[in-house]
Amino acid sequence: MEIAVISDLHLGTGGAADGFGHDDGEFLKFLTFLEKNFEKVVLLGDIWETLTGRLPGDPAQELRLARESHPEIASRFERSNYLYVHGNHDLIAGVQGTPDELVIKTGDTRILFTHGHQNDQLVQRRRWLSELGVWLGGWIRRLGLGALYRLLNELDEKRGGLSLDSTRCSFQKWAMDLATERQFDVMVTGHTHLAANALHGDRLFLNSGSCSEGQFSFLSMDTARANYAVNTSF
Repeated sequence: MEIAVISDLHLGTGGAADGFGHDDGEFLKFLTFLEKNFEKVVLLGDIWETLTGRLPGDPAQELRLARESHPEIASRFERSNYLYVHGNHDLIAGVQGTPDELVIKTGDTRILFTHGHQNDQLVQRRRWLSELGVWLGGWIRRLGLGALYRLLNELDEKRGGLSLDSTRCSFQKWAMDLATERQFDVMVTGHTHLAANALHGDRLFLNSGSCSEGQFSFLSMDTARANYAVNTSF
């Protein structure tokens, strides 16, 4: 099976707080490329941004407004070749029935797809505080304080123990421990915005990176050939 994975688009309602950063027409060309080259496209969480509205506390309305702001992309995601797994920024989609993980078994290979916010202790234990931080971040962007926004993101990465060094990244350690516990051969995540392809013993960790801020990052997975790659252009 040939699978593409994208995550962390953070499609919002437009304006300065919207971190998507793409022209919709150009992004639709990217989706067309994925559709032509892969059997399935996995949307691995934080596809929609529902936490940065002008007022906090109504993610269902923000999800509706975000979809209305990007109608052609929203329509494309409804096609049967797209598989949607929610994250923490589009958690409301989970309440509405979108799963928080996907399991695919091909031959002898078992693959788990999950966004990865399950490892974020702030999200799990103090969700209200995490969501308040995201909302404040939206207002920081609206006020044009880009440098402050980037600094806070860097601090959040350090809090999460994230690293491009696979031997030091606590997020990858969590993912591999989970893969071992549940006997998965390949663990696929998003959440960190750090694309990765790292072998841990006989198990593989993959991260799709992010398609926000105007970036193109996706995983290509050819399970029949055991060929897995991070891509940053199309």
